[in-house]
Amino acid sequence: MSWAFRARFKKDIVAEFLPPAQPRKKQKVIILCDGMPGIPRKQPLMTFLAAKGYWVFYPRYRGAWESAGEFLQESPHKDILDVIDELPKGVRELAFGKRFELFPDEIFVIGGSFGGAAAILASLDARVKKVVANCPVVDWSILDEEQKAETSNPNYAAYIREAFGNGYRLSDRNWRKLSNGKFYSPVHHAREIKAAKVMMFHAKDDPYVPYKSVKKFAERTGVKLNLFERGGHLSTEMIVQRYWKRIKKFFASD
Repeated sequence: MSWAFRARFKKDIVAEFLPPAQPRKKQKVIILCDGMPGIPRKQPLMTFLAAKGYWVFYPRYRGAWESAGEFLQESPHKDILDVIDELPKGVRELAFGKRFELFPDEIFVIGGSFGGAAAILASLDARVKKVVANCPVVDWSILDEEQKAETSNPNYAAYIREAFGNGYRLSDRNWRKLSNGKFYSPVHHAREIKAAKVMMFHAKDDPYVPYKSVKKFAERTGVKLNLFERGGHLSTEMIVQRYWKRIKKFFASD
């Protein structure tokens, strides 16, 4: 696994990044959106994608892990857009101050579970060419069911604070925003989604994100859904590596 560099965007957002293993004339960028809760561990996926010729950025949402701020004070997809805003300015790694010049020709976003929502919402930005959403939360009406699958604590935000400490600076108030049906909600923007920009993967036996909600979203938007009979809450790293040829073809399509 390659040793990732670190950079800071918009003063708050810390991101690991890797340049392509071999320089390419066309600069293609992939931004990885993490699930939640979880420990940041997509470094092997970063290495895999960098070996395929991509710049890879793995940001921490504001209020999560190394990044400053409060978690869910703003929609997490806006953190991804803030990273995109600054890429053309070049990137300075934090350890030794080395600068990397970067003029993205194409930008892609890959997200899983909680981060799948960030990927889908990022697709609304014209600078993003294509996104892959793995086991994405598309409708937060599933929230009660998802929380019960993870913890017996009726206060999910309290559980996160106790289990992850300062990994997530999450207030009850900010967590409740997800219940309003509009905040950080792909289904709220269903009419704006361009089907050709989004590809989803999901398994019918996912214990956390009911496949029926994702299937309904796919039918409503026309988004391509790769649906599997089994697999549980699919690993984004596994999906990207196993179906890379399919994803690469999707990225290259108009």
